[in-house]
Amino acid sequence: MRRRLALIAGLALLLTACTTQHQQSEDDGAQPRPGTLRVLASSELSDMAPVLDQVRKSTGITVRPTYIGTLDAVDLLAKGKADGAYDALWLSSNDYLRLRPDAAKKVVSETPVMSSPVAIGVRAQTVRSLGWKPDHVTWSQIEKAVQDGRLTYGMTDPARSNSGFSTLISVASGLSGAQSALTDADVEKATPKLKEFFKGQKLTSGSSGWLASAYAHRGNVDALLNYESVLKGIPGLTVIRPRDGVVTADYPLSSLASSDPDTRDEVRRLAEALRTPAVQRLITERTHRRPVVASVAPGPGLDTSRRRELPFPGTRSVADRLLDSYENKLRRPSRTVYVLDTSGSMEGERLERLKTALLDLTGDFRDREEVTLMPFGSEVKSVRTHIVEPADPQGGLDAIRADTRALEAGGNTAIYTSLEKAYEHLGDDRDTFTSIVLMTDGENTSGAKAGEFDGFHRGLSGHQRDIPVFPILFGDSDKTELEHIAELTGGRLFDAQKGSLDGAFEEIRGYQ
Repeated sequence: MRRRLALIAGLALLLTACTTQHQQSEDDGAQPRPGTLRVLASSELSDMAPVLDQVRKSTGITVRPTYIGTLDAVDLLAKGKADGAYDALWLSSNDYLRLRPDAAKKVVSETPVMSSPVAIGVRAQTVRSLGWKPDHVTWSQIEKAVQDGRLTYGMTDPARSNSGFSTLISVASGLSGAQSALTDADVEKATPKLKEFFKGQKLTSGSSGWLASAYAHRGNVDALLNYESVLKGIPGLTVIRPRDGVVTADYPLSSLASSDPDTRDEVRRLAEALRTPAVQRLITERTHRRPVVASVAPGPGLDTSRRRELPFPGTRSVADRLLDSYENKLRRPSRTVYVLDTSGSMEGERLERLKTALLDLTGDFRDREEVTLMPFGSEVKSVRTHIVEPADPQGGLDAIRADTRALEAGGNTAIYTSLEKAYEHLGDDRDTFTSIVLMTDGENTSGAKAGEFDGFHRGLSGHQRDIPVFPILFGDSDKTELEHIAELTGGRLFDAQKGSLDGAFEEIRGYQ
């Protein structure tokens, strides 16, 4: 069975102790220091830095976070890789963790710190054109607007982001009419409407931060689905909580079974400090999250009307089936060109690392996905395209692996000429999640120059210009050069100099 299905069944995501897989503090992995808590934290909690600085001043406790996707963190915990490496866990939700006994047994206490419901942020002009009254919008109305071609949106990848997973559960619950926790029958019932709903998804992302940046860069997506706290920070959006219910994150600070009693006491003190009225007010004013202490009112602009709280699936099988259905049936298929530096400098170990990373990645490709390998040196050497057909996925995967093993090093480094070829190959396809991945170990030494590529990019059609390039910093590649490519195209730079190449390729999957 392909690794994507294995990943969904067990969420066995490849995790390495590197910056490409999760953002770390400077001394991540170091021995604990008195007064310091090593916390494995959801990625979006990076906005809590000012709050944690205030808590440090009042308690003397320093939080040293390692930011990671919620579902990745659960897998890390289940495998025992967090034992002794972290003192506490601080995820957006422990709901999925509870479905995995091997992970749940690693947690001995949890204290909710704040909350944020799933919501949809819609451009004000779109709300007006749809004639919506924000307080009365339902998931069925949203699905109808998508079906009529009047609403497009972006959301994070449910297989990597808890905001995406919570959104998926909210939509499935709302469209199935489930009156309790989702069942297999509910998922089956909702599937036809879910297929229509996800036709409106034009933007996917591995993180909420990049989703907001891509939304601003493109300017042609009507809405975003994410946590209310994220949407409130994006100008121009009317934030709507569908009246038939949503899933809410409660951000529990959790003690780990592997920590000692003194450390658990420090975690308890930290939780108490975060729940004091003064800090709760700071949280809601700075981050747009809702306080969990009754005496503290929600911050400005947070609607206080009640909404039904949708329950998380009661069994892991339902959650996994929902993820599997989304990845391989519901969402738009992916179409990616891998522009691969196979110049002379890649000879030897570097080329072998590239081959190993790509061979490992093939198990992660989804049904219906189109993959093009475009190796280059002084020019593009070949263009080989394969589709992972649902009827015979193994055939497509085997062909990709054969082309990967056949890669050979030689020539100079024509980065910009090769990128131009990639855009020409992709054309103006509007029905897929389309992207370009650029892996190079050096600077551009042949073919088109940076300025020429900038002009080429400006001349692309609107939809082609929206295709992001995700460069991977590797070997002796020029960070400034690759950052410019990412910024110009609306992509994001991934660093395999500090981390691993396979980790960089794997992380990019959330953006494809």
